[in-house]
Amino acid sequence: MRCPIGKPSGSILTSWLSGLEVGRLERVLATRPDAVSPPEPRSFGELADRLQRPASVAPVLAELALPQLQVAEALAARGPVPRAVLADLLDVTEPETDRGLDTTLETLADHALVWPDGQGMLHMAAPLRQAWDAPLGLDAPLARLLADTTSEELRRMLVALGIPAPGTTKKDRLATLLEHHSDAERVAALVASAPAATRKLLERRARHQREQNQEQTEFLILGAPRADSEPGARWALERGLLVQDRYSGYRPTRMPAEVTLALRGADWHAPFEPCPPTVQTVSVTEAEVDREAAAAATAFATHAASVLAACAASPPARLKSGGVGARELSRISKATQCDEIVVRLVLETAYDAGLLARDGDGVAATEGYDAWAEREPAEQLTTLLQAWRTLPATPTQARDGDGKALPALAGAPPCGGCARARDGLLAAAAALPADQGVRSPVELGPLIAWHRPFTHKLPQDATPFASVVREAELLGVIARGSLSRIGAALQADDGEALAAASRRLLPTATSTARFGADLTAVVTGTPSARLAALLNAVADRESVGTASVWRFSPGTIRSALDTGRTPDAITADLADVAVGALPQPLSYLIHDTARAHGHVRIAPAACVIHGEEPALLAELAAHRKLTGLGLRQLAPTVLVCRTPLDKTLAALRAAGYAPLAEKADGTVRVEKAQRRRASAPAPTPLPGQRSRSAPMETPVDVGLSALAARLRDAPPSLPDPDPFGTGVPYGTDTEEIVAGYAENLTYSDVRQLAHAVDAATAVTVEYVAASGNRTVRTLSELDLDPPYLHAWCHLREDERVFTLSRVLAVMPA
Repeated sequence: MRCPIGKPSGSILTSWLSGLEVGRLERVLATRPDAVSPPEPRSFGELADRLQRPASVAPVLAELALPQLQVAEALAARGPVPRAVLADLLDVTEPETDRGLDTTLETLADHALVWPDGQGMLHMAAPLRQAWDAPLGLDAPLARLLADTTSEELRRMLVALGIPAPGTTKKDRLATLLEHHSDAERVAALVASAPAATRKLLERRARHQREQNQEQTEFLILGAPRADSEPGARWALERGLLVQDRYSGYRPTRMPAEVTLALRGADWHAPFEPCPPTVQTVSVTEAEVDREAAAAATAFATHAASVLAACAASPPARLKSGGVGARELSRISKATQCDEIVVRLVLETAYDAGLLARDGDGVAATEGYDAWAEREPAEQLTTLLQAWRTLPATPTQARDGDGKALPALAGAPPCGGCARARDGLLAAAAALPADQGVRSPVELGPLIAWHRPFTHKLPQDATPFASVVREAELLGVIARGSLSRIGAALQADDGEALAAASRRLLPTATSTARFGADLTAVVTGTPSARLAALLNAVADRESVGTASVWRFSPGTIRSALDTGRTPDAITADLADVAVGALPQPLSYLIHDTARAHGHVRIAPAACVIHGEEPALLAELAAHRKLTGLGLRQLAPTVLVCRTPLDKTLAALRAAGYAPLAEKADGTVRVEKAQRRRASAPAPTPLPGQRSRSAPMETPVDVGLSALAARLRDAPPSLPDPDPFGTGVPYGTDTEEIVAGYAENLTYSDVRQLAHAVDAATAVTVEYVAASGNRTVRTLSELDLDPPYLHAWCHLREDERVFTLSRVLAVMPA
C-alpha cells in the first residue's frame, strides 16, 4: 500500500530543506547516515528522495522517544493536517502539553520525518505511513479505499445514502461521497439508523474487536457483495461504511478511517505523553556521585584484570554447542572471587574489544590483551566501557525465554532492542534534574521505556531493564541513581571525555605492597600488571576489590621454587615492591621452604636397564651407537632410558648385545610370535553422515549354473546409490538433503522427517538445545532451510528455528 502523500511530499520537502538554516540542516543530516554532508542547492531534490527511503526512516524511528512516536503515528494515520487538527486529535489543551507538542514536532523535523509547507500543513516522509500496519488502529482513508471503484458503484452508494448523484463522472461522485463521510455527525446518525446487526458490527470494528472466528468469508461477485456474507455487512458495504477489496474478495472488509473516527466519538483522542513518567528522586551532590562511581569503576577494573589474567593462564573451555558454560564460569568466579554477573560482563566486553578470541575448543587471550594488561586502570576501563556501549546484546543475560541457562560468549544474533535499552538508560539518566537521582534503580525502568520504546526486555528481569541498570552500576556509569561523569561521556559518545573521566575517577595502578607479619601482602587500589604477576606467582589471592590481599604459605613458596626461582631471587623481588623492609616471618618462610625443597627428585624414564656387571652397563652408557636411546646412569648397575622398552630391546640386540626383557613385576617376559592379520575395511560414510551399521550377509556357496543364472537375470544398468548400506536408495531429494545435515539420524528417521516436510504433517523429535539440554518437541508447519528447520513448536506455542545436526531422533506425532 502506497502512502497518498508519497509523491507531492518530495517537492515540499525539497523546498523546506532549501529554506533551512545551515545549523538546522546539519542536524537533519546528522541523523541520516546516507547523507553526511550539506548538499549543493541543486541537489536538494536528490537529498529529499534519499530522506524518504524506507531504509532511511526505519533506523531513525528506533531512536525516537515515546511522544515522538505517538505524534508520528497520529500523522501517519491522518495524513497532511494543520497543527490545530493534530493538537485536537492528541487532546493538547494545556500549555505544558502544547509546549511538548512543539518540542516533539521540532525533533521530528530535525530527523526530516515531519515538516510544514507554506499553508501550515504538516507533511511526513513517504515511508512513515508504512511503519504501522494500522496507525491508531485506523485503516486507509476512504479516498484510497475507493480509488478502484467504478462510477456506477459510487452511484449506487449515493442512492443508498439518499443523496442525488451529481453528474456522471467518477470524480464528482467520489467527491460527494467523501464530503458526506467526512462529517462525523452525519456518519454517526447514519449508523444509528442502521439495522441492529450492522450497528453492532460497525461499533465492534471501530473498537478493534473483530470477531476471531468468522463463519463465512466476505467476497464480491461481479462487484456486488454476497447476500449471505457476515450479518450486517451488506448494508454497510452498500453505503461505503465498509469497503471490500475488489481484487481479493477473500480478505476481510475494511473500514475507512473517517468512519472509524466518527464512531469513536468526539471524546476519543490519540495517546500523547509529552512528559516522562514521574519518579521519586533524592538530592545528590556531584562529589557523592563521583565517590560512588569511582569505587564501582575501580572495583570493576580490578575484577576485569583478575578475570582476564585467569583466562590468560588457563583458557576456559567452550561447550560443544558453543559458549562458556556454567562450570567454567563458576571456576573463574571462584578463582577470582567475583560474582558470575561480573565474569559474564568482563568476558563479553573483553571479547568484543578483541582481548579474547576463540581458539579451538577454548577461549584464549590475544596479543591485544598483553598490551591492555600493561596499561593504567583508567585506560583498561575505557576500553571495556566503549565495548559495552556498542555491544549487540545484553552481556549479563543468563536465561533464555524458556528459563534455561545460557552460556557466555554463545554468539547470539545481534539484538537491536538490547543496544537501544542502553541508549534509553543513558538518555533517561541524563534527563534527570541537576543534583537529583532516582530513589531506587527500579524506577529507571519506566524512564527507559519512555525514552526508547523499541527496546528489548529480558525475561530474566524481575523488574523492567534490571539487567542493564545493574550493568551500568557495576561499570560506574550510574551512581546514586544519577548519571556519572563516565555515563555522561558515554551518552555524548565522546571518547576523549570518557578517557578524561576515567582518569579522574580511577587512581593509577599501584606498584607497591605492604607485607605483614601474618604472611599477607595488601595492595590498595588496582595492582599493576607486574606486581599482580609477582604476587600471584608466590602467594594466593584471598580478596579482590578496592584492596587486594595475598597470603603466603609453604605451598605457594614451593610452587615458586618449582618454576626455577631461587630463594634469594624471591626475597629480592619482594623487597623491590615492599613498602619498608620484609617482615622476618616471611623471610624465614622462604628460606625454610627452600631448605627442604628438592631433597627427593623424580626423573622421567620409559624403561630401566639393570644388571650384575657394572662394567657392562658403563659400556652401554658410553656406546656411541646407543646415544639416541637417552641412557643415563643412576647407579653402577642401573641405567634409565628415555626410549620405550621394545625399541630399546631392538636397538641393543642390533648393537650385538643379548638383553632380556622383564615384566612390571620383575619376572622374565616370554616372547611369542604374533600372527598378523588384516582387518576388513569399514564402510565409508557419506560426507556429513556418521557411520551406520549395515546388515551382514552370510556367504553362500553356489555352483556354476546358479552363478550363470544370476548373471543372466542381473539388470542392464547399475542400481541407485546405497547411501546407508541398507540396500535402499534415497527416495526423494528431501531425504538426501536431510541426511546431509542431520548427522545423528538413522535412515528410517531421515525418511520420516523428510516425509513430514513433504506432506506438511506433524512430527515429534528429540533435540539438543543450545544450552546442551535434551528436549522432546512436537513440530508442525515444517519448512526446510538447510542447515535449519523452521517449524511451529507445540511446546512453546511459537515459531522456532531448529538446527538439523542437533536432532537426535524422530517419532510420529
